[in-house]
Amino acid sequence: MFLIVGLGNPDKKYEKTFHNLGFLAAWDCAEALGVKFKKKECEASVAEAFVGGEKVIIARPMTYMNASGRAVRQLVAKHKITPEQLVVIYDDYDLPKGHVRIRASGSAGTHNGMRSVIAELGFSQFARIRIGIRDPEREMPIIDYVLSEIRKEDYVLFAEACHRAAEAALALAHGEACELVMTKYNG
Repeated sequence: MFLIVGLGNPDKKYEKTFHNLGFLAAWDCAEALGVKFKKKECEASVAEAFVGGEKVIIARPMTYMNASGRAVRQLVAKHKITPEQLVVIYDDYDLPKGHVRIRASGSAGTHNGMRSVIAELGFSQFARIRIGIRDPEREMPIIDYVLSEIRKEDYVLFAEACHRAAEAALALAHGEACELVMTKYNG
């Protein structure tokens, strides 16, 4: 069993914002596995597939970003997910735009959604895939920036970053060691 969680906000008005890159990467994971988000479970939209005989759950919390941890905690408890079976994908203001960074564990940094996940779970020893969003040309407070729409000229860059993040998550779900996945996809 493996759980891939992409963080974001459920309302249509947030679809094209930086804060929804985790949702987009989760969608890429589902598409790569040929499944769709068909059911609601534990305050999340969920898609399920089998990879090498193991069940993989792909989830997008419907609790809004700052309460993402509630849905993640419920899914982890329901499916008895261990820290080694969890990966969370999200946008990261601390990384340059388009960069993907995988880590086996760590802090929440400046990300309120990850802060919620760690607080609700009570541990931080799970894989995370961060998609960089910082653009030095756009100066504004972080909260305004993460909820702003991605510029059209950057769509391809972020689509490629989400695709790489999804590939990395699926590599982890296939049982590849985090260190190897980091080597292949970081950057």
